[in-house]
Amino acid sequence: MVLQAAHLRTGRHGAMPGFPCRDRGVQPPRTWLRSCPGATLAGKGRMRTMPTAPATAFADAADTWNRRFEAGGYLFGTEPNAWLHERRGLLQPGQRVLSVADGEGRNSVWLAQQGLSVDAFDISPVGVAKARALAAERSVTVHFAVSDVDGFAWPAAAYDAVAAIFVQFADPALRERLFAHIGASLKPGGLLLLQGYTPNQLEYKTGGPPFLAHLYTVPMLREAFAGWDVLELRDYEAVIDEGAGHKGMSALVGMVARRR
Repeated sequence: MVLQAAHLRTGRHGAMPGFPCRDRGVQPPRTWLRSCPGATLAGKGRMRTMPTAPATAFADAADTWNRRFEAGGYLFGTEPNAWLHERRGLLQPGQRVLSVADGEGRNSVWLAQQGLSVDAFDISPVGVAKARALAAERSVTVHFAVSDVDGFAWPAAAYDAVAAIFVQFADPALRERLFAHIGASLKPGGLLLLQGYTPNQLEYKTGGPPFLAHLYTVPMLREAFAGWDVLELRDYEAVIDEGAGHKGMSALVGMVARRR
């Protein structure tokens, strides 16, 4: 699921030459340094690097994801993300929720099965078509849209909750806009349920983008949501099994935050 044409989640890939080698507040795993020419550790928790240009994997993200989703089956499976599923008690039937960059619909359809009123969007028409088919198969209604983050018609103060699961193909600038849109679309007291990868995922290579600047750390998320009530925020490692796209031991971070 993709937010912007220049930034792609690539699945089973490691670090790639030319991707951003520095991001404020992010200390890369030591093994990653071998993949980033010119990078060296400079004292505890710091890194020096020669200037490099940000990498862009594909010029047309919608086309890329259309081709990935055209394969048989569901790339990330049809069951909801486990971390989201475990927090189902935070949601109440009848609430309105949004699933960001929803792909083939596994999370939005499951949310609708919980009795929620669900909106969802993704940049890939093929992915959204498969999501609609999954919703029909499970006899639920989801209001789908084909859109990227900047093009989506974000309603103001409309949602009781937003699910942002592995939306890490955004560079820091797009990520800042995404988080701002989410905050503006939540009602006061509304919840953000977020899961992503940490920099150590570059060692596991079991899913997610190979771009350090796109990954999350606990300090980065605390800073980004400093004006919110952060109810839960932790990084951890776990084995995940979400279709062929996310499979194996993974370096994860999860957050639940409430808009004030």
